Amino acid sequence: MLYLLIKHLSDFLESHHLGFLRVFTFITFQTIVAVPISFLIVLFCGPRVIAWLRKQKIGDNPDFDQEQMNEKMKGKAGTPTMGGILIILAIVATTILIADLKNFYVLMALICLIWLGAVGAADDWLKLTAKRRGGGRQGLTGLEKLLFQIGLSVVLCVFTYDHGQLLPAVRQVYFPFFKELKQPINLPMFIVLGTIVITGFSNAVNLTDGLDGLAAGCMGLASFTFAVLAVCIGVKDLAEFLLLPYIQASEQMAVLSAAMMGACLGFLWFNCAPASVFMGDTGSLAMGGLIGYIAIVIRQELLLVLVGGIFVVEALSVMIQVGYFKYTKRKYGRGRRIFKMAPLHHHFQQKGWPETQVVIRFWLIGVILAAMALVTVKLR
Repeated sequence: MLYLLIKHLSDFLESHHLGFLRVFTFITFQTIVAVPISFLIVLFCGPRVIAWLRKQKIGDNPDFDQEQMNEKMKGKAGTPTMGGILIILAIVATTILIADLKNFYVLMALICLIWLGAVGAADDWLKLTAKRRGGGRQGLTGLEKLLFQIGLSVVLCVFTYDHGQLLPAVRQVYFPFFKELKQPINLPMFIVLGTIVITGFSNAVNLTDGLDGLAAGCMGLASFTFAVLAVCIGVKDLAEFLLLPYIQASEQMAVLSAAMMGACLGFLWFNCAPASVFMGDTGSLAMGGLIGYIAIVIRQELLLVLVGGIFVVEALSVMIQVGYFKYTKRKYGRGRRIFKMAPLHHHFQQKGWPETQVVIRFWLIGVILAAMALVTVKLR
């Protein structure tokens, strides 16, 4: 059913003569051009969207369980959030202009982006307009968001596996650093792995989005890395030369990665300290899920753990903190903490690091992780 819907959508776009917009035929050129186009879309639309958000009074209201952190973050009160609309708009528009809309993976990636963006927008809107309705600062519950994420992930994985099941490379899990090490994977395991990756990274990016420019900068680095990897894996000659798995038609994931990179750079124009807009769940859930889906398509789920190491560590810090607090409360009657505060970026803030210092140091780590990931291509 979903496949027929996607096919009809593609035929509709072709029949309305949008094909002439896709004048670029070389994937390397498409990938490079996607960055400035996406960047300029955010730059052009940014002031208008931010002004609209201010008019709607969609402003952030920092609310932490530690008064000291509330004091540090009080300067951010009222800053418009839901700025992730800009990122989604730029990625979708750039994809329509440049990418091959008949490509199955492109259409599925757009579904992933828009679906998770809508879930994040609903959560942001409910939280940030709660006062108008006389309610508390409650958006979607954690369980509601998780169900939307898992449901989407399962659908994407089923159709993606079915679409590429005749390609031997799709039915393998590949391990970074090792040329011959790979593991066959069937549909159930593909669904489990894909769901963990899409849902996990969607939430991990969301947890990282807590300081000016942190999530956007780190995601820009991850997007650049996956744009390079998608070109290498989607172009047969390059894949064979580098001993990488060749995934037919996956080269278009490079365009989406590049569009996401350009959108992140454009968003940083407004989101760098002091931020005039935040991406909110609208942008963080969507981008985390999209990079997860791209990793699934090009069969580099495990490498994503290295490339997105900042996001992984941020998510783990929350899981460890919450788990340890509940364990010690149950055992000793009073909860204890491992970190001064979670996610990890707030721990360093509590240690006295200025916000910009935390962000820039996390960016630097992100650069090193991206370089290490690209080095693995040669080591294989």
